[in-house]
Amino acid sequence: MRRAALALLLLAPLLGGCARKADSFKPRIVVTSPDGGGVGRARAFTIRGYALDDQGVERITVDGKAIPIQPGSRKIANFAFQTQVQGNKATYLIGALDAAGNKSVLEVPITVDGKAPILKAARVERSGTLIRVTGVATDDNRVTEVLVDGKRLNITSGSRVDFYAETTGVYADLEAVDGAGNRTRLRARP
Repeated sequence: MRRAALALLLLAPLLGGCARKADSFKPRIVVTSPDGGGVGRARAFTIRGYALDDQGVERITVDGKAIPIQPGSRKIANFAFQTQVQGNKATYLIGALDAAGNKSVLEVPITVDGKAPILKAARVERSGTLIRVTGVATDDNRVTEVLVDGKRLNITSGSRVDFYAETTGVYADLEAVDGAGNRTRLRARP
């Protein structure tokens, strides 16, 4: 009897090491769409994302109301919901709850931007068949892309973007895109 008790005492640390630890990992919420920091062109659009949890997500809420989790793994629980923005700004609170009761909340600010960026060609020069264009694109939120003849320039996104490009042809077709997807096109001739 004494040997059995001694054996159990020796095995106790090993058996205790197999016990499951408490779940302290809070779900992580990620918004994948819209791109551009929560800026949309319309008052009603779809916000998409997922909540990630090592044990699985039990519930996702928007402003305290449960929304459906899309079919698939609960460890990466995909969601989508429709906005109904009143005015030009809104904030949505997206919540996620896992099986252990751990909660996370993500605040998602939304801005409605129906105004296209402003695009100006400051200088257009021709040298043979080569056209050099210098310009600026501005937006009240941010310019995300500048294209010349359909080719995307390497820019740093911001409310003001200065650019320079070289192309060939008779003219240069310029395009600026803002975070909401609004576009402005300009044909620059030397």
